[in-house]
Amino acid sequence: QVQLVESGGGLVQAGGSLRLSCGASERTFSSYTKGWFRQAPGKEREFVAAISWSGGRTDYADSVKGRFTISRDNAKNMVYLQMNSLKPEDTAVYYCAADPQFGRRTWDEYYYWGQGTQVTVSF
Repeated sequence: QVQLVESGGGLVQAGGSLRLSCGASERTFSSYTKGWFRQAPGKEREFVAAISWSGGRTDYADSVKGRFTISRDNAKNMVYLQMNSLKPEDTAVYYCAADPQFGRRTWDEYYYWGQGTQVTVSF
């Protein structure tokens, strides 16, 4: 069974940084678009960032543009989310997702999901 596994979440003060990682259990996922979504308590899961299979195209939500950077290493079958200048409103469970197509921003368009990792930003 295909698995996506996130790591790197934790507790950080406002203004700090975290780097999330996501590994895939199958090499075929190196040809998939990878995305990051987040879900805060009581809110819908929202798009954060996405990167095409080659890494040549990226897409960011306006709320994180300029602060977060998505990248990938297909040789290692990994995707990363570098989060800088974190704000308390970034607090959420962050999910890694994979899909064959680039350009999708809604959670129900992505086919494969990880279990999520908690990011908490304190004041």
